[in-house]
Amino acid sequence: MMRFISDKDHYADVLSHCKDVKHTLWIGTADIKDAYIEVKGEKQPFLKLLALLIRKGVEIRLIHAKEPGVAYREDFDKYPVLYDRLERVMCPRVHFKMIIFDCQEVYIGSANLTGAGMGMKSENRRNFEAGILTDNPDIVDAAMEEFDKVWRGEMCKKCQRKDFCHDPILTK
Repeated sequence: MMRFISDKDHYADVLSHCKDVKHTLWIGTADIKDAYIEVKGEKQPFLKLLALLIRKGVEIRLIHAKEPGVAYREDFDKYPVLYDRLERVMCPRVHFKMIIFDCQEVYIGSANLTGAGMGMKSENRRNFEAGILTDNPDIVDAAMEEFDKVWRGEMCKKCQRKDFCHDPILTK
């Protein structure tokens, strides 16, 4: 399966797909804001879904480039399980946008994890985004390796942006 995803379909085919994960969810994004998701007809913070998934035993890794906005931080504080069990690193060089679902499918595209990026905003306010959702094993494996390179801090020692890194992955 390989599908082109654009605009509002990011919500239906990517963000909503996070509800279905059973084991792992890896999210890489440059920008992260207070995205919302519909659960049983009610709009809820995406962070609430992440907290629920963590409580069900899902391993969630989040890589983002900069500090989230105020509304995101306020929502984050509502779900204490995120403090202890959301695996998170920040790297100012991350610009990729990908979501890896149970090591079986991957979204790779332009959309940040924001309401405007993921299509949750109205038609006249959301971003124009494009990406691909696939279960092609070669692409999934390559995306996981790219994500994991950053996660492991493989480039940290040689990075020339250390002055901008407020939360270093590697400290030595």
